[in-house]
Amino acid sequence: MTSAAPSLEFRTIDLRGRSLSLAELRAVVPRLEPEQGSAVEDAVHGIISDVRSGGFAALSLLAEKFDGVTQRHPRVPAEAIAGALGTLDPAVRAALEESIRRARLFAAAQLPEDVTVRPGDGAVVTQRWVPVHRVGLYVPGGLAVYPSSVVMNVVPAQAAGVGSIALASPPQKDNGGLPHPTILAAAALLGIDEVYAIGGAQAVVAFAYGIPSGSDSAGVLPAIEPTDVVTGPGNIFVATAKRLVKGVVGIDAEAGPTEIAILADATARPELVAADLVSQAEHDTRAGSVLITDSPELIEAVRECLADQAERTKHRDRVLTALSGRQSGAVLVDDVDSGVAVCDAYAAEHLEVMTEDAAAVAARVRNAGAIFVGDYSPVSLGDYTAGSNHVLPTSGTAAFSSGLNVGTFLKAIQVVDYSSSALSAVAPHIRSLADAEDLPAHGDAVDRRFDHRP
Repeated sequence: MTSAAPSLEFRTIDLRGRSLSLAELRAVVPRLEPEQGSAVEDAVHGIISDVRSGGFAALSLLAEKFDGVTQRHPRVPAEAIAGALGTLDPAVRAALEESIRRARLFAAAQLPEDVTVRPGDGAVVTQRWVPVHRVGLYVPGGLAVYPSSVVMNVVPAQAAGVGSIALASPPQKDNGGLPHPTILAAAALLGIDEVYAIGGAQAVVAFAYGIPSGSDSAGVLPAIEPTDVVTGPGNIFVATAKRLVKGVVGIDAEAGPTEIAILADATARPELVAADLVSQAEHDTRAGSVLITDSPELIEAVRECLADQAERTKHRDRVLTALSGRQSGAVLVDDVDSGVAVCDAYAAEHLEVMTEDAAAVAARVRNAGAIFVGDYSPVSLGDYTAGSNHVLPTSGTAAFSSGLNVGTFLKAIQVVDYSSSALSAVAPHIRSLADAEDLPAHGDAVDRRFDHRP
């Protein structure tokens, strides 16, 4: 028996006339129910244990289990990367090259400057920015192919000055056990030659802990060196793996299903609002598409456009399932000011502002991964060629997290350089604070520099 085709059920949450606290707003906005974390965590803990103890043999078993491919070593041969670039559609190549150009311009502008202060004579304190040594970048390969994610991960790492960059993407049975050729071609365009055919949580584990060299009947299996930072989007298993290895390595964020919120008023064009909601819904049945508006008429017009556009789009069933889920819907508010409060409570990965004086309204929003202003700045632009980064915080974490940027791959080192006279000037203060904290040896460490005690 075949299941019935999904139909559109884009719900409305009416908040008019209600004064809600931040906590109450967060509880009422459309959001997915949390997945049963214990089962996922148990599975990922198992993968971590298997990969750490089994090395390449474990990776091969997981590739066969999850991807249906036979694999001896996951490193993608250099000739496969070069070959993928050689057969890349010229139009796709041109688009990737333009995306790279724009992303590099924006990334280069993000580089922070070292700072030096002199709080007293002979006293110098410097903050120096240093790139991490090695990063592992993950590019998913599930329902879609994401060469754009190669660009978004690699460009800021290169701009930061990272010297060693490794990339992983799932092996594909239809591609001889290698990642999708467009992924490989994008890596080639960016000069990345260390690419691995590893998918899911096991890719995160391999990058976090490394895989020691080994051998089999066919010869040596070269090591995968551990990384300092792992970035990139992925499914619930990838996100869970990143959370579980955080502390062993740095991570960008635990990215969940994609989401879009659109803050709009009666001036918005419903067909554009609908088109942008559909564009994110086609990613995943769990994607969130949310309209926040003070116009009941706009909601009805958008609902009609959604029904029409969803029927015409390639991934109809996926889109309708996402739009009809509890993570999607319209939020009806009293006015744009109330809408801004809802936006900050929701903290969208992608927020579009389609209101009168949209730039001024957008400037008031505090919580969003990225904000797209006006009719001609759709999320699709940011996904590909705006120059911004599309690896962004989801599930409300934009309240405290940033999108992937050059700073993700940098660390700040503080350098203290005091002369004898400069230390002498603050020595009494150090002694007072050390005694107040009952740490007298701290004060002694300073005093000994001046009293010549043995």
